[in-house]
Amino acid sequence: MNITHAPQPCTLVIFGGGGDLTRRKLLPAIYNQALEGELPANFAVLGFAIEQMDDNNYREFARKGIEAFSRQPLDPAYWPDFERCLHYLQGSFDNPDAYVQLAERLKEIESNFAIPGNRVFYLAIPPALIETCVCQLKAAGLVMPVDDHSPFSRIIVEKPIGRDLESARKVNATLSQNFHEQQIYRIDHYLGKETVQNILAMRFGNAIFEPLWNAKHIDHVQITVAEEEGVGTRAGYYDSAGALRDMIQNHILQLLTLIAMEPPWIMDADVIRDHRQDILNCLRPITSENFDQHVVRAQYGPGFHHGEDVPGYRREAGVAQDSITETYIALKLFIDNWRWAGVPFYIRTGKRMPKRASEIAIQFKSVPPILFNANHDQPLEPNVLALSIQPNEGLSLRIATKLPGTKLKIFPVKMDFRYGSTFGEQSPEAYERLLLDVMAGDATLFMRRDAVESSWAWVDNILNNWASSRTRWIPEYSAGTWGPLEAERLIESDGRKWRML
Repeated sequence: MNITHAPQPCTLVIFGGGGDLTRRKLLPAIYNQALEGELPANFAVLGFAIEQMDDNNYREFARKGIEAFSRQPLDPAYWPDFERCLHYLQGSFDNPDAYVQLAERLKEIESNFAIPGNRVFYLAIPPALIETCVCQLKAAGLVMPVDDHSPFSRIIVEKPIGRDLESARKVNATLSQNFHEQQIYRIDHYLGKETVQNILAMRFGNAIFEPLWNAKHIDHVQITVAEEEGVGTRAGYYDSAGALRDMIQNHILQLLTLIAMEPPWIMDADVIRDHRQDILNCLRPITSENFDQHVVRAQYGPGFHHGEDVPGYRREAGVAQDSITETYIALKLFIDNWRWAGVPFYIRTGKRMPKRASEIAIQFKSVPPILFNANHDQPLEPNVLALSIQPNEGLSLRIATKLPGTKLKIFPVKMDFRYGSTFGEQSPEAYERLLLDVMAGDATLFMRRDAVESSWAWVDNILNNWASSRTRWIPEYSAGTWGPLEAERLIESDGRKWRML
């Protein structure tokens, strides 16, 4: 998101360079940015993993991933130029000798590509291996100090950062013992999506929104992240995590902070992250006294997906038959500060929903019940600003207008903006932007240690309430529907309704 600094020459070292994330996301992201001329002129990739490959095998591995998953087709004329920058080193993450070889290979690559020793280490690995890898990097002398003279060393860490506050603190402590906080980039790909990056531009680049962005004018906010698929091949991970850990703690709470934060005085990473942290500090804890009025969890049961029968969550391969892991969660939360006092934020996310869709909807208060809104049986629909995050990135604004004709009738219409139709090209993928930000040293859209721990502290209240309830059953919703009846009651008890997507 940096508006002043360009990506700097560096080597990207991918731990887990032969894995699924690398094949599906990282290598296609790097290729697309190279194709568009966004990468630094002096740049190389070194995959580091246990799989047996050499440079040529790795280049073929990359080619297949790019052909299958890149947003732009592979250009045969450009490919020989691009594949020159791809390299591979086979080694075990817990073997000190492998890090000696890694250091030697990096020196060789940097000499060949005139790279001044700058390195980005991407940990595309299971969380259990983070400690091993960062300690070995430090012990091998591959972590440079943060000063004005040394090449930079930066490390990208994938979620999840722990599974509760205690474990998150342990991961953060391990990172901070080996890297300076300024060198650590905790990545959340949701924050790299075009619409999410546009939130600050929309709020603070237009005079019409910010004066209305408060409790005086906004009735409530809805954030929906709906997933069409079930757990699929992630059952082993998901059954120990659930929707609260997998989606709310990182993705959705970070979206919330961007929507609710105060205006920053400068586009500086720490200033913006300070303002986002202020929102996390102001989240009202959900306590046992009001728990059922603020939290609903559920699992998908049997149902239909594109006309075909699909099993319920407990019948999925790899899921315990008595599992009470939630695949759906709905929350009502409040931000206790001056701007948002009394405004409810309704959040829902789930799997096996009717469609894949992510949206932030800001519903403004209704106009007074006079003039065009005087009919109590047919009140005017309130204005809604909807930010579509996926699949069609853009925003829309619902307003009231007069129907053509001789009679005075009011009808809601939608002013609609879509990135694809307006700019005529496909938006870059989230990983493309975020990788460039790391190369530029811009941490604006990455989570800082305090943000990770504050969000876990808030989520732990919910986890602890669930643990103390000792329930052996949670509500079900049919696959292919929008969630359980309990979620409808949560919002309808306040006289509101979930938006249809």
